[in-house]
Amino acid sequence: MADELDLLRAADPAPADGPHFGDGPLDHNAERHLVRLLHDAGSGRRTWARPRLLWGPAAAAVVTATTLTVLFGGPSGAPAVAAPRPLTVRAHSTAVPLAQVAELAAVAATDGSPALRRGTHVQSWSLAMSDDRPPVTLPEERVVRWRADGTHTEVVVATDPDHAGRPVLTGTGRVEDGQVLSRRTFPPMWGDAPPLSTPPHDPAKLRAYLTDLIHSGTLTASELLDATAELLDNWTLGARETAALAELFADAKGLRPAGQVTDRLGRTGQAYVLAEGTGGRRMLILDPATGAVLGLETTFTRDDPAYGVRAGDVMEYRAWLR
Repeated sequence: MADELDLLRAADPAPADGPHFGDGPLDHNAERHLVRLLHDAGSGRRTWARPRLLWGPAAAAVVTATTLTVLFGGPSGAPAVAAPRPLTVRAHSTAVPLAQVAELAAVAATDGSPALRRGTHVQSWSLAMSDDRPPVTLPEERVVRWRADGTHTEVVVATDPDHAGRPVLTGTGRVEDGQVLSRRTFPPMWGDAPPLSTPPHDPAKLRAYLTDLIHSGTLTASELLDATAELLDNWTLGARETAALAELFADAKGLRPAGQVTDRLGRTGQAYVLAEGTGGRRMLILDPATGAVLGLETTFTRDDPAYGVRAGDVMEYRAWLR
């Protein structure tokens, strides 16, 4: 994409005030591994360290504060634009079964093109991720590109979740849509465990990879979606990996075909929904011709006046680009 290339061309791979090897801040992968190591050392158990949406009295209070800030933030009391509108399934559209998508993905992967690529290009937003962090998560677009020597660069840009070019709400004020928030470069990194290790394109091996990625022994449908998000935040899948993942989706219990949807980037996809017992509904969006994951969205399924949220409000979303 032209915009992506412009961002990368403008990035300074070695800023004077940037991190230098062990003296700089950890990147997102290193932070996750450090938290995991510290937790494992203290408890003897392995758990997934990626922050997740929390639903309890304390977390609900965070959601309340966030919702009020998102809807009424700013000195004038005018509605902020950080809260995205939920995606809607097109009325009377045909719902394509996951088994059919898996078959089409396998055909599309016959020649192995496109190939697997390390790195990601993702847009994301979330309402609240944990109790010990600021409640508003900035809508952002993140481009991560790796080099052959194991180094990688990361460019993060503020983005209006509805792509109207309006200002974006942050915890300390507003920034302009498209404003570069950070440009960073990281020293060489290698690893033999997910997500640093290369994801396989055999469905059984990919299931094991994803199970190890989130430290789950079962890989339920919900855990599969968690693992998919983590995978795509680190890798841009090739056709063969995409086909293997589509097969895992087809085997998952609870993912229901819902019909056609237009995602946040204007792409047409098929929606598959999963109801969760925590008051949320997850929507997986796939390209029906190739099985490629276009996005994931989680919304509230019921009103909760005490906390200022309504059914259909977006909890979080991700949209991946190639």
